[in-house]
Amino acid sequence: MSCYMYWDRIKSIADSFKSFDEDDPDEVPLEKIIPLLDSVEEIAHDNVIDFDSAKHILDDKTMNEALKVIRKFYVYLGARLETENAQEILNSSDPWVTLESFHFYHRYIGLIENESKLVKFSPEQKLVFVGGGPLPLTLILLNKLYQVPCVSIEIKPEVAELSRQVLKKLGMDSQIEVRVGDETTLNDIDYSVVMVAALAEPKERVFANVWETVDTRTPVLYRTYTGMRAILYSPVTEKATRGFHKEVMILPTGKVNNTSVLIRKVV
Repeated sequence: MSCYMYWDRIKSIADSFKSFDEDDPDEVPLEKIIPLLDSVEEIAHDNVIDFDSAKHILDDKTMNEALKVIRKFYVYLGARLETENAQEILNSSDPWVTLESFHFYHRYIGLIENESKLVKFSPEQKLVFVGGGPLPLTLILLNKLYQVPCVSIEIKPEVAELSRQVLKKLGMDSQIEVRVGDETTLNDIDYSVVMVAALAEPKERVFANVWETVDTRTPVLYRTYTGMRAILYSPVTEKATRGFHKEVMILPTGKVNNTSVLIRKVV
């Protein structure tokens, strides 16, 4: 199937997202934005289009502006959904039910099950996640499913504090710690596995600092976007991960968006 069938549709979706910039996007009801996200993901999840065909869209200069708009709102909407679910958890009489209502909850389960094929998660490990956000769902599920003790690194103090409150409400604050800082905070933590969030930026700095910190035995996992899913967010480049050897990656299936990659430092 030709990727060009989506050309006009991608531009139209980008124009719809762009219209939200005329007002405060935080004032736009989620009910108006989520259908647009669903439309983007319908395209992103088209597995009939191979990687080479997808590159015609991803690399085309005339599509750059549309992709910038779509990627901007993908990040914005993800952060908004996480923050709103975090606030709902704090006000909920049944916080776990509220957490499970999160838009991407079941996708995260599939993503982490994929990643368990790259690293055998266990209670004997300690995983540090760079880019935890307000709703550290990856760490919550790693602990729930595999009893892995975790540390979330979050650069914004107010976001880190919201994350701590959510973990306390869920009764997981003894198993998951939240640190304020960037990836250099790894220097102050004992760990056995490092994971880099898909939206952790800037990529080259993040991976350069991780390289400086880890040893050659430590598994480093990161999430990226491949094929048509890269319309959602720019992929991690080989330049960003120079100094690491890519051991294996797992492509997403179903509605999971991220490709998961295992790398190790080389010297």
